[in-house]
Amino acid sequence: MENEDHAWLDYRARFADVYDESNYASPLQSAVMRASHRLTEKRFQERDHFSKVLEIGAGTGEHLSFVRHGFDQYVLSDLDVKTLEVAKRKLNDKFGNKLLFETQSGGELSYADNSFDRLIATHVLEHIYQPHLALKEWRRVVKNGGILSILIPTDPGVAWRLGRNLGPRKNAIAQGIAYDYVMAREHVNSCNNLIALLRHYFPDRTEAWWPFPIPSIDLNLFFVCHAVVKKVED
Repeated sequence: MENEDHAWLDYRARFADVYDESNYASPLQSAVMRASHRLTEKRFQERDHFSKVLEIGAGTGEHLSFVRHGFDQYVLSDLDVKTLEVAKRKLNDKFGNKLLFETQSGGELSYADNSFDRLIATHVLEHIYQPHLALKEWRRVVKNGGILSILIPTDPGVAWRLGRNLGPRKNAIAQGIAYDYVMAREHVNSCNNLIALLRHYFPDRTEAWWPFPIPSIDLNLFFVCHAVVKKVED
């Protein structure tokens, strides 16, 4: 047990330093990951505008460069302080005072109700131990009529498992990461269950898949849901 715990603690300690290299180093893996971010933003255009946007689990800030709509304030939140420091170095010069970087737990936010016009979570929900509670928390901080945009990998679908073995696994092992063990600790929710939760909580939504438009977990690598938050007025 001690060896396994050491592997996990070592990975978390190195996360900010290895994340970009692990996910965007190889041309193929980088192209796939970037496709997931483009899929999340495909629905929106430059003419769209959201005054306040919150990104959950923003990590090193990779997603923001794919956001096409306008905004007055964009909050990058993450539980890992070191990844937010990397994000600051990458993004501050480009976006200036429109950005805030805040340490937050994805499952328990400190923001008041109805604080944001859009909430974005890419590659996050599969990591949270009680995703149904996280979804309720995310819904709480989004205004009535606001948008919740959630992207998840199709793990454990056939295409995802095949793709994992074609690149990410080998790359991570080369960096000394106990990949199989770490993924067992990281991806704690199956795509099937998460989609069921999203469909239950958000009947007013649109869905998209990549790389094929066919709604199949086994044929695709990513699933995105854009949910319109509807709240009962007092």
